[in-house]
Amino acid sequence: MKYEGIFFDLDGTLLPMDNDTFTKGYLGLLARAVAPYGFEPKSMVSAMWKGVSAMVKNDGSRPNCDVFWEVFAGILGEFVMKYIPNFDAFYTDGFHQASQFTAPTPLAAKAVALAHQKAHKVVLATNPLFPRVAVESRLSWIKLGSDDFDLVTDYSNSAYCKPNPEYYLDICRRMGVDPRRCLMVGNNAEEDIRAAQAAGLSTFLLTDHLIAEGEIPETPKGSFDNLISYLEQL
Repeated sequence: MKYEGIFFDLDGTLLPMDNDTFTKGYLGLLARAVAPYGFEPKSMVSAMWKGVSAMVKNDGSRPNCDVFWEVFAGILGEFVMKYIPNFDAFYTDGFHQASQFTAPTPLAAKAVALAHQKAHKVVLATNPLFPRVAVESRLSWIKLGSDDFDLVTDYSNSAYCKPNPEYYLDICRRMGVDPRRCLMVGNNAEEDIRAAQAAGLSTFLLTDHLIAEGEIPETPKGSFDNLISYLEQL
């Protein structure tokens, strides 16, 4: 096999979406869901973004979830900790309404099936900013689940985030694969492509919902149909 591992991003890649539209819609749903527990929407969303920023800067010393909840509770108060199960319940139930802000495609499952034919390990390399239940919910919108991957990154099992190249190197260490023999597929030129390339991986830039600032990195690229053809030819 040409590759030991093939890694896929989720949001905007396997799950087509406009990231800004999805984020705005999802946060609106979450704010309404937790408001009855005393969370003022604007303050809650602001605290969430600060928690996300802290996770992105995580140095690998502890799980992203610990970093997030420490920052989130530090801003809003320790009372928030008792409501972690309520946030998880939202991602199990109400979060599914956010599927309206996405455009699921059957090509996602086809791409993952092809990857299993072409590599020893297939990883869902979604930026680990969400709990596992939120990742599982989004996967269900494209008729996939965690069992379709050898590893799914989430905020409990990861201590790095994109665009830190260590995020990719950590996955490779855990999977026992050589980064130089792995392929990362994503729609974000910085987080999915440049960061993975810095870690030594090959890349494919999915352009259907491209996120890029400045010059596009040198890499194979194209639409979802182009990606399927690319995987078929490996």
